[in-house]
Amino acid sequence: MNKDNSQKPKEVDQYTANVLQNGISRRSFLTRAAVGTGGLAFAGLAGTASAVASEANQEYANIADATLGFMPKPKVIAEKDIASTQTFDVIVVGAGASGVPAALSAAENGAKVAVLQKQAIVVAQGNTGSGIDLKTTPKASVEAMVSRLMSDSAHRCHPELLRSWAYNSGEAITWVIDRAKQGGAQVVDQGTKPQHGIHGVSEFPLNFVTSFFGPKPYTAGDGMRDLAKTAEKAGVKFFFNMPAQQLIQDESGKVIGVIAQSRDGKYHKYMAKKGVILSTGDYQNNKAMSDYFIPDIKNFERKQMDRTGDGFAMAFWAGGVIEPIGHTKMLHDFDAGPASMCDMPFLAVNRQGERFVNETVEMSLMNNYLRDEQNAGHYSQVFDSDYMTQAANWPGHLYSPEELKVYMPDDPTPKKGVFPSLTNTHVADTLEELAVKLECDPKTFVANVKRYNELCKTGQDDDFGKRSDRMVPVLKAPFYGIHRRMRVSAICSGMLVNKDHQALDADGKPIEGLYVIGNLGGGFYGGVDYPLTVFGLSLGRCYTFGYLTGKHVAKL
Repeated sequence: MNKDNSQKPKEVDQYTANVLQNGISRRSFLTRAAVGTGGLAFAGLAGTASAVASEANQEYANIADATLGFMPKPKVIAEKDIASTQTFDVIVVGAGASGVPAALSAAENGAKVAVLQKQAIVVAQGNTGSGIDLKTTPKASVEAMVSRLMSDSAHRCHPELLRSWAYNSGEAITWVIDRAKQGGAQVVDQGTKPQHGIHGVSEFPLNFVTSFFGPKPYTAGDGMRDLAKTAEKAGVKFFFNMPAQQLIQDESGKVIGVIAQSRDGKYHKYMAKKGVILSTGDYQNNKAMSDYFIPDIKNFERKQMDRTGDGFAMAFWAGGVIEPIGHTKMLHDFDAGPASMCDMPFLAVNRQGERFVNETVEMSLMNNYLRDEQNAGHYSQVFDSDYMTQAANWPGHLYSPEELKVYMPDDPTPKKGVFPSLTNTHVADTLEELAVKLECDPKTFVANVKRYNELCKTGQDDDFGKRSDRMVPVLKAPFYGIHRRMRVSAICSGMLVNKDHQALDADGKPIEGLYVIGNLGGGFYGGVDYPLTVFGLSLGRCYTFGYLTGKHVAKL
């Protein structure tokens, strides 16, 4: 490995070179320690801050004289402590929306595959995964979509990775739908219909394949469990309750396997002839990592569990590079009310009942106005009984008063296609009554609605500058409110990879045998917030890169 950080291989592109300057890596990540007679070294203890504290003699990663306590240096596990050893072509670590497709894709391309999962089941979330239908979309539209996504991410993402999704996602999503159906999944292709955000992206046709696992409470988690049934029939072996602890590297640094630990405390070695694919997810439940990389989310609830950054530690100690601080966060709420109304610029008030923003701000960005401890991601959209007429020409899709009832916790309408515990849409005959239901201070709420109505009457928003055609007064009872709660769904930044999703070291060189996908993979996003231009981009990316990487590693 080059010691001079300026000595970059010629093939490193400008994007990668820029990221390497500020990425977080461990250049001298491990003193090669022989284990047994195989000359093997181990990298990547998957640990948390609490685990670190219990190891008095544990070394940590040090970046610019700062100690990263969530990156404990791996301990050496002696060969005598290995209870079993199995050999496969491909080892996938993490059974989720990227890991299960990767495993099945690798198996279908002739590889013998094992999947290590720390939970007792396959775990994923969400409903929608999207890809571009190349059969009905001209290349100009594909490139326009790539350009728009670059803009959504503040032009900080890698164009090559976006194009990899754009030109392969339609095929991958179609494949996922077909293979999931074989496992008994509830999944349909919704086509371009849900893609409200793409209007205006291209002057030419832009069509999508959009997988939908649902309706709720059935989700992509159920869908991936059904896809795993297809994978098992294809010969993939799943090892549940088997969290990976360390990557195994030979003396050259090539990743050749994984050590995992079963619930009884025994260690098991899984050797990989072709490669290891890490798909372990993000780090939102690791407070130390979150506070370091993305302190903006300190006051927000986490939507997921057990996302502790295990894969980051493993890849880091194998020589990988974590994207620079300023990671992309995903905070949105599609459960309180209709998702298609989330970006409609109705009056918005915070937890106290105060108007706080120009409501044309997209819902996916609203969290940036609600980061304080008091609001902690809570706000409400407010409108009156004329909303179907007043907002008829707004982007999105309006739900009628009858259709809204499924989102109302105090209405007896059966809660089909939603999570009943998360529904939070309300109707009231008075503003005071609505304020109570929205958990706002009635006096503050009524005063702010009155002020907003006065601005609507003049047609000029002196408070926040909203366009006059988006200024709709709240005058006629009954009054409606959707209390939305921004929670962390995912953190979308990760380890630096090349076009084949192979992890890169601090010199921009591929780490042989190590591949990274899903929310553990970096470079696909780059903005402060996850973009909602393409509905289902996150799962679409996971499915696509799992599909492509499994195939690639299997054919090595």
